[in-house]
Amino acid sequence: MTIEEVKKEIEREGLEKFYENYLEWVKEKNKEIKGFLFFCEDLVKETIKELKNKSKSLPLYGIPIAIKDNILVKGIKCTAGSKILENYIATYDATVIKKIKESGAVIVGKTNMDEFAMGSSTENSAYFPTLNPFDKSRVPGGSSGGSAAVVGAGLVPIALGSDTGGSIRQPASFCGVYGLKPTYGAVSRYGLIAMASSLDQIGPIASNLDDLILLFEIIKGKDNKDSTSLDFPKEKTIKKEINSIGIPIECFENLDEKLKKLILSKIKKINIKIKEVSLKYIKYGIHCYYLIMPAEVSANLARYDGIRYGKREGIDLWDIYKTTRRKYLGNEVKRRIIIGTFVLSHGYYEAYYLKAQKLRRAIYEDFQKAFKEVDLIIMPTSPSLPFKLGEKTENPLEMYLSDIFTVPISLAGLPALNVPIGFMNNLPVGLQIVGNLFDEYKIFEFAKFLKD
Repeated sequence: MTIEEVKKEIEREGLEKFYENYLEWVKEKNKEIKGFLFFCEDLVKETIKELKNKSKSLPLYGIPIAIKDNILVKGIKCTAGSKILENYIATYDATVIKKIKESGAVIVGKTNMDEFAMGSSTENSAYFPTLNPFDKSRVPGGSSGGSAAVVGAGLVPIALGSDTGGSIRQPASFCGVYGLKPTYGAVSRYGLIAMASSLDQIGPIASNLDDLILLFEIIKGKDNKDSTSLDFPKEKTIKKEINSIGIPIECFENLDEKLKKLILSKIKKINIKIKEVSLKYIKYGIHCYYLIMPAEVSANLARYDGIRYGKREGIDLWDIYKTTRRKYLGNEVKRRIIIGTFVLSHGYYEAYYLKAQKLRRAIYEDFQKAFKEVDLIIMPTSPSLPFKLGEKTENPLEMYLSDIFTVPISLAGLPALNVPIGFMNNLPVGLQIVGNLFDEYKIFEFAKFLKD
């Protein structure tokens, strides 16, 4: 399903009739993959009424969109995939939601996710796991697995996800769709439930490259409500020639041979200079990430204490703290809070957290050095194909390694796009195009070559 196809259907049937049939169909199809946590039927009706008085020339007029359930939509539940926020109703729109509403989009539902975006398979959702649209016995990736799955299954043309260490790109790869992690600051985070504030970034997911670019253009830009957001440089939107692409030696050394062959064969079809580059610190990305991210998780999730937000259980103050968090937070969330509190504690801050921040800087400088030699860098998105449900749930370290190729890019704050490039064993395969800061349009240009 693409935006163009939906527009033709709306033109043929009319907006009200289209949604009357569409909602019935999408709810039935969703039962097969469980990508949506819930649907927003009242909001759909309200939006359709409002659209009657708006111009049909709006870029997303009448287009259905799915929203990851950690992005606030006023008057709609926002659980972040957790039981602790099961009944929380958002009191305002996230900036990205305000922008897509103004563009004429229709929010049809909120999508399933790993609890508080902590996971790589959507199995950590407090509600139910989402299934891969290409093989129901496998995971769709995570944490934006619901958003990627509903796009991959053709239930909606576009969706919003969030990416902290690969949470858009990895599920996009597993579900055979396009997924962009923008440059840190290119899209406002106002109204996104925070996991790790120096890493979190909202981004678009789409089955069609042109649709993804359109959605990115709508949501990008500076927001006074988010001090980390930035104006997207106009000079960066101008088409530029791509002369060379880099292949990091470290990313292809131990990669599955069939996967390596598929990625390289796709690149070599394009008449652009290919150069090997070295990212010597990239192998430490996972180690670095799992010190910095839990530290920020520990601080951000302190607010879910039974006093200020969400559910409450217990008698006195300390009992409320302990009982509420123990009962309503999942195991992975608790694990990361404990790790984060430890690395920030007296005597360990310098030994772990500060060293990780220095390593983060070294990873960024590694990329900068490479970009002096090449225009873009090509990497695998995932070291494996979509894995079986339950295959990695008992081994957190093995699950963490699913993001080995996505995490370093997040640490450096760089943009990266997952591009679907084919299938292995009837399962989707994606690769990442990585650009320097605000090089999204250069990435899009190269992605068009791969599409052709």
